[in-house]
Amino acid sequence: MTGRDEAADLVAALGAPAWQALRVTPLDRRVAVDRDSVERGLASLVLTVVELLRQLMERQALRRVDLGDLTEEQIEGIGTTLMALEEQMALLRDHFGLSPEDLNIDLGPLGPLLPTD
Repeated sequence: MTGRDEAADLVAALGAPAWQALRVTPLDRRVAVDRDSVERGLASLVLTVVELLRQLMERQALRRVDLGDLTEEQIEGIGTTLMALEEQMALLRDHFGLSPEDLNIDLGPLGPLLPTD
């Protein structure tokens, strides 16, 4: 006898109703999903990741400037690139109706994802 047969025999001996698989309904029947909230949520997540990377690159650039690793041209190029990226982030936040605070995910006991300084 297999384990499943033994379980079925035990259920029958106890007089319990036979086990039936749960009926699963499609997601859109269980959860109200609208296109705008999904789009905004996905944009918020992607922009949060991009903002985190932007801030990390900015900190790394500042460290390299402080160490004297970079030429004046490199410093100028990095500064221009970071400013352009920050401008694009502002445009994308505006497009999706997000504020900078919307991108700062709360990690519970660890605190916010992005520094607030």
